[in-house]
Amino acid sequence: MSFKESSSMPRTPAAFLAEGGAVGALMRGHDWSTSPLGPPEHWPLALRTVVGLMLNSAFPMFAAWGPQLAFLYNDAYVDVLGRKHPQALGRSFHEVWADIWHDISPIVDEAMAGRATYHENLLLTMHRKGYDEDTWFTFSYSPMRDEDGSVAGVFCACTETTEQVLSERHRAEEIGRMRRLFQQAPGILAVVLGPYHVFEIANDAYLRLVGRDDIVGRAVAEVLPEVRDQGFIALLDDVYRTGEPHVGHEMPVLLRRRPDSELEERFVNFIYQPIRDHRGTVSGIFVEGSDVTAAVLAMRALREANSRKDEFLAMLAHELRNPLAPIAAAAELLRLGTPDAARIDKTSAVITRQVEHMTKLVDDLLDVSRVTRGLVTLRRETLDFCAVVGDAVEQAAALMQAKRHRVTVELPEQRPWVNGDRTRLIQVLSNLLNNAARYTPDGGSVAVRVTADAREVRATVEDSGIGIDPALLPQVFDLFTQAERSPDRSQGGLGLGLALAKTLIELQGGHVSAHSAGAGQGSRFTVCLPRAERPEAGVVGADAGEEPRGARRRHLMVVDDNADAAQMLALLLEAAGHSVAVCNDAREALGAVVASPPALLFVDIGLPGMDGYELVRRLRQLPETARACIVAITGYGTPQDRARALEAGFDEHLVKPVHPKALYGILARLAAH
Repeated sequence: MSFKESSSMPRTPAAFLAEGGAVGALMRGHDWSTSPLGPPEHWPLALRTVVGLMLNSAFPMFAAWGPQLAFLYNDAYVDVLGRKHPQALGRSFHEVWADIWHDISPIVDEAMAGRATYHENLLLTMHRKGYDEDTWFTFSYSPMRDEDGSVAGVFCACTETTEQVLSERHRAEEIGRMRRLFQQAPGILAVVLGPYHVFEIANDAYLRLVGRDDIVGRAVAEVLPEVRDQGFIALLDDVYRTGEPHVGHEMPVLLRRRPDSELEERFVNFIYQPIRDHRGTVSGIFVEGSDVTAAVLAMRALREANSRKDEFLAMLAHELRNPLAPIAAAAELLRLGTPDAARIDKTSAVITRQVEHMTKLVDDLLDVSRVTRGLVTLRRETLDFCAVVGDAVEQAAALMQAKRHRVTVELPEQRPWVNGDRTRLIQVLSNLLNNAARYTPDGGSVAVRVTADAREVRATVEDSGIGIDPALLPQVFDLFTQAERSPDRSQGGLGLGLALAKTLIELQGGHVSAHSAGAGQGSRFTVCLPRAERPEAGVVGADAGEEPRGARRRHLMVVDDNADAAQMLALLLEAAGHSVAVCNDAREALGAVVASPPALLFVDIGLPGMDGYELVRRLRQLPETARACIVAITGYGTPQDRARALEAGFDEHLVKPVHPKALYGILARLAAH
C-alpha cells in the first residue's frame, strides 16, 4: 500500500488527539470552527503527525502552522506559557508571543525559509506571569512541510534554562568573589600543578614575596631558580610523591626579588598541602603561609637588645661597685682613730671624686630614662655655636690634659648661630670630647672643627684613638651598645652617652653621625644643626653671676628617715656656719619646729607614715614655718616630680645625691633675703 493511498483512507475523527494529557483534552473540546486550521480531523497529515508526537512527549514542544502560524503545544509547554495558557491554543504565533516577537521573528523567518536553527541559552524577556522577567531557553526551530514539500509551519523543541543560567552565573560570581578573596588574602597563597609544579594561581601576597608577577603557567624551578639549591623544590617533589603535607616554621629563603638585585633573605611560615583528583591521586600542591620576616627580625633585634641590656646591667653593677670600694675604705679610715689633717684631706678628696663619679652615672641613667619617655624639656634660645663648643672643650680639658693629648680647635671667621638648648648642646659635645679622650691613648690627638654653610652648622670631633669596628659602627648610637672593654675598664662610663647625644640632637632638629676606618684608625663624630639667623644686639643676655655667698648664722632643719644621709647633710650645713636640727620622721619635725622655728628646712619626700608632701602642707599651716624656705629632697627628678613638689608647697626641689653647689646656692639665696 502506498503512502498516498493510506492517507486517503477514512479514519476515526481526531484519532491523533485520543491521548495527549490535559492539552490533548483541551484540543478535543476546543471549538475549531473559527480557527484558520479548521476541525482537527481535516488537518494535514504532517500537522496531525507532529501534533500526535508532540502531545505524547514529556519534552516542551510547540508547532505553529499555516499562514497565520496557529499555535499548538503540549502539556510540558504549559509552564513556559504561564498565564498565556489556555488562551494561546490556536491563536497566531505572533499574538501569543508578541512580547518577544522582535527577538524570535528572525528565527521564525529562518525556519519558514526552510532552514533549521539551534539556540543555546538565548535571553528572552517574557511577560508571561504578569510582569517582565529575564528568561533563558535552549531550543531549535525546524521547518514543517506539507504533503507537497512546501514549508507550512514551524516546529520547536525547547527547554527553559533560566535556573541553570542563573545558577551558573551565581556560581561564577562566587568563584570570582573567592578568587578576589584569594588574591587579596594577607597570607601567601598559591596552587602548583603536576610533577613540575607549574603555577596555576598565586595571590598578591605571594607575588610581593617573590617580587614577580609573571609566574602563572610557569614551573617553580623556572620562575625561582635560586630556590632550587635551598631544598624547596625537593620538598615539593616529596609532597607530590608521598601525598604527605609539609609544614615549615620561620624557614629562611634567599630570593632575588628583582632581576638585577642581590639575593635577599626572607623568613616564611608555610604548609605544602597535596591536592587530589577524583581518583585520589595527587595532582598538585596548595601552598599557604605568611611572610614573617619582620617578626623574625624584630625578635632577633629584641634578643640582641636583651643581650646588650644584660651586658649593660653587669657593667652598671661593676661601675657602681668601683666607687663604693674607695668610699667604704675612706669611711673606715675616718672611723679608726683620729687621723691627721693631711689624711683627712686626702680621704675627703677620694670620697668627693667617687661621689661625683657615681652622681654622673646616675645622672646618665636618669637622662636616658627621661629621653626615652619623652620627658625632656628643652630651653631653646639663639646661641653662638662657637661659644658652645668652647664651653664643651673647657669641660673636657682636664681629662685631655691628664692624658697629654694634642688638642686643636678650628673655628670659622664668622661665628654661626643655632637655635637650641645651651646646656644640652654642651652636654652632647663634651660627651663626644670625653669619649675621644677616653678612647685615645696617651699622647694622641683630638681635633674639633666647626664649619657652616647657608643651611647647616657642623661640629666635628676627630681623634687618633682605638677606632670603631665596622660591625659595630651601624649600632654605635643604639641604647646599651658598647664596644669590647679592656679588663681594667680604664675608659669608664656606661656607654649611654652616644644614644643620649643622638636623641638630644634630633630633638633640636639636627642629626649626628659616626665614621671610623676601623680598629686602631681613630673615630670621627659629626653633629649637625640647622643654622639660625644672628640675633639683634642686646637680645642674648649674659649669664648671671653666682649668687652672693656668706650669711649670718641661722637655724636650719633636716628631716630624713635615713639617719646617715641626714647626719652628713647636717654636717655640711654646720660647716657653712649654721645650727642644724635633725628629725627622722614628720611628727618629730612638727614638734621641733614649734619649739625652735627654722629659717630653712630640707625635707625628704619618702618619709614613713606621713610623706614629705603632707608634711609640707602642715608646715605651711603653722605660723612658725608659714614663711620658711622648705626644700624637697628626693630620688625622683622628672619634671612631673618637680611640679608636684612645688604644688605641694616646697620652694625648691633637689635630687639625691644633693650636689654641694646646689646646696650652697640655696644658702646664698637665703642670705640675700
